[in-house]
Amino acid sequence: MTPSREQRLWSLFEPIHAVTYFAPQARSAFEAAGLRGFWRGYFAGRSAPLGAVGPGPVFAAFYGFASQMVTRALPDVWTRITPATALSARVAGAVDALRAVLPADVDLVGASSLLREAALGIDRPGRVLGSANADLPWPEDDPLAVLWHAATVLREHRGDGHVAALLVAGLEGCETLVWRASLVDPVAAQGMLQPARGWTDDEWSAAAERLAARGWLGPDGRATDKARQVHEEVEATTDRLASGPWDRLGEKDTERCRELLTPIAREAWTYLPQPNPIGVGGRP
Repeated sequence: MTPSREQRLWSLFEPIHAVTYFAPQARSAFEAAGLRGFWRGYFAGRSAPLGAVGPGPVFAAFYGFASQMVTRALPDVWTRITPATALSARVAGAVDALRAVLPADVDLVGASSLLREAALGIDRPGRVLGSANADLPWPEDDPLAVLWHAATVLREHRGDGHVAALLVAGLEGCETLVWRASLVDPVAAQGMLQPARGWTDDEWSAAAERLAARGWLGPDGRATDKARQVHEEVEATTDRLASGPWDRLGEKDTERCRELLTPIAREAWTYLPQPNPIGVGGRP
């Protein structure tokens, strides 16, 4: 399938945001702030815009994680770091990571300005993570920090809409991952996704049984035509719910934003493992 406008743009701003998970500079920033271990930094940094919340809202908003994985991190991380410190660490680490790989000739001012304008145009109702990030103060005097913050607002805005589409499709968190694995390579994808989201073997098997009962999985664990049709519907709904910022930005500026983001995303992509649990594929 030809990627939609929204999917093409996601493939550019997602790698920019995702350096906060995979770049060594990002991990070092969280360690310097008092958090050791990848998952403590992940849950503290991503949930910090919500404040010092417990596991419930994070389990709901992050969607794909097993509850026991969330409760291992929260609320414990808030005994080690404040949300404000976590926010400072995540932007510092992300900016250091991006600055280390970006070529000198990218139009960072132009890219950050257009992406910020798009982020200011997100739809707020029902977008918990997108709106929480949008409420944070914009960085001052550093277009790279502005770029990363705008990318973060937009990716969480799209993610909120994706969760809504998955709920309409009747999918629970573990079922979503089993379904996603079935669309590619069930065995290899399970080996990556299951431990990354904390589900047990029994939970994974039970989710697969439920999907098979719905006619979504074949005997080999691969997606049926019915499951692939639902995938197309979910992606189309996700795109529609993510379209507002780009409609408001306009066709000309959206295309210019895409052009300016491409060389930046291409370098940010180098921090991402391949394959990865967030689904970012080939280099832009």
